[in-house]
Amino acid sequence: MTVHEILKMGDPRLLRVAQPVREFDTDAIHLLVADMFDTMQAVNGAGLAAPQIGVDLQLVIFGTDAPNPRYPDAPPVPRTVLLNPAITPVGHEQEDGWEGCLSVPGLRGVVPRWSRIRYTGFDPYGDPIDRTVDGFHARVVQHECDHLIGTLYPMRIRDFTKFGYTDVLFPGLDANEDD
Repeated sequence: MTVHEILKMGDPRLLRVAQPVREFDTDAIHLLVADMFDTMQAVNGAGLAAPQIGVDLQLVIFGTDAPNPRYPDAPPVPRTVLLNPAITPVGHEQEDGWEGCLSVPGLRGVVPRWSRIRYTGFDPYGDPIDRTVDGFHARVVQHECDHLIGTLYPMRIRDFTKFGYTDVLFPGLDANEDD
């Protein structure tokens, strides 16, 4: 398959609202998903949204095996393809956590996210997905789905004293790691 170039912050395509997927189980969708996994794997990402490679569709992928070199303390997240997602917070609790982004290379920041969420959507075949998750899994889903509404994680940072270059904040962490 193909490893795509990942768009970087400043590219206006990252700021648009993605279009819903209207046709499922097509060769084009399956090829896009395979390319996205190849792209994500090539950079040790935890997730990737179609807009990050310039594709204007509501499609995200995510999943990590433990340990991921970019998130060495994070638990595994099941490999998932999610089209036309919707997120609903479960409860009112939020938690702060460090995030990076493949589209914002070399930086990390503390971002508030819902602690527990329910996400729904469809797999590439059009079959429904409905999961309730918490912790790192919930954070990854929220981060990736933000890309579908033109939001990058720095837009959610509340305390810019907790935002900076990865190599300064976390010496020794793989410098090619941003998701």
